[in-house]
Amino acid sequence: MARHFDKLETRSADKRAAALAEALPRQIAAAKALSGYAETLAEVDPGKIVDAAALAALPVLRKSELGAKQSAVVPLGGFAARPAHGFDNIFQSPGPLYEPGMVSAPDWWRLGRFLHAAGIGKGDIVQNCFGYHLTPAGAMFESGARAVGAAVLPAGTGQTELQVRAAADVGTTAYAGTPDFLKVILERADELGVELRIARAAVSGGALFPSLRQAYADRGITCLQCYATADLGNVAYESEAMEGMIVDEGVIVEIVTPGTGDPVGPGEVGEILVTSLNPDYPLIRFATGDMSAWLPGESPCGRTNARIKGWMGRADQTTKVKGMFVRPEQVAALVARHSHVHKARVIVTREDEMDKLHVQIEAEGGDWTEYAEDVHDLLKLRGSVEVLAPGDLPKDGVVIEDRRTYD
Repeated sequence: MARHFDKLETRSADKRAAALAEALPRQIAAAKALSGYAETLAEVDPGKIVDAAALAALPVLRKSELGAKQSAVVPLGGFAARPAHGFDNIFQSPGPLYEPGMVSAPDWWRLGRFLHAAGIGKGDIVQNCFGYHLTPAGAMFESGARAVGAAVLPAGTGQTELQVRAAADVGTTAYAGTPDFLKVILERADELGVELRIARAAVSGGALFPSLRQAYADRGITCLQCYATADLGNVAYESEAMEGMIVDEGVIVEIVTPGTGDPVGPGEVGEILVTSLNPDYPLIRFATGDMSAWLPGESPCGRTNARIKGWMGRADQTTKVKGMFVRPEQVAALVARHSHVHKARVIVTREDEMDKLHVQIEAEGGDWTEYAEDVHDLLKLRGSVEVLAPGDLPKDGVVIEDRRTYD
């Protein structure tokens, strides 16, 4: 396998800046022509937006704005360069929020670059354990696997015993999915006395804790992670150097003070903004809500683009659990469903290398069984439920408490 995916990864700073000076004005002009940007980019001269410094003068686009403009008349809110029927897929993420996708276009989400960096390519069979139902992660990683010449077993989520049997029967050599689920598959294989051939793992959708990465390494599995979203595709990825995440060649990343568009200083933690160079879906200064910081210097692997330190939490209380976002508005909906419920708090912890969800409900009546199905219905996750008396929850405004540590 070639050391690098393409020549873009090893460009000099001058060549990368020159390419950006051509691509960015073109992308701003394309976005300005779309109805979603009619107000925010109306006075912008695309020819003057030639680098990240100039980009910083433009307004920030937030998910809430994206969702507010989506409707039955304009499903993608006027932010896409094609009509909804012009894409291969339309996906739905929690919110709901709708995102386009193209499986017929080569590596539309740019995950091939990450899979190549993870050592996956021709001769590999990737067991793709990302979801294929409504959300795009399954399609994103399948498209990336095709870009590197690997075969795909579209396994999806759950059904652990069937996952083990399939992996053994077809000779799966690589895993794609959330960091936790591979552990579940491996432990079930141990229980069944089945030997698997998985040697590489490409994970996303949750934090890869150092202890979990080491547990995989102890089994002879090299596990690398990427930072990707349904809206943007690949944003940054690890290489074999495992020193931070290298920014993808198809996006421009900024790190700003949360709630603003102002760049942070070197080494400071801030919110990640991403401008996509995808002509089909030109998101400009899109606020991800995720936190990170710049990592100085270049990666020892020879890739020359800027690096971020990785995922360092959320700018708001929205939290990712088992690959799914849990948002404050979902907790509010849980409270609103019952007239005798006053407040609720979601607590996320980490036990035995697995995310755990615990929901505290402050109510005048009822027991945990009354609310368990509501939790699953509204949060899309199973969790333990505890009912507290009115006034027992702290008056601190916290509705989602993440007690996990990321050291």
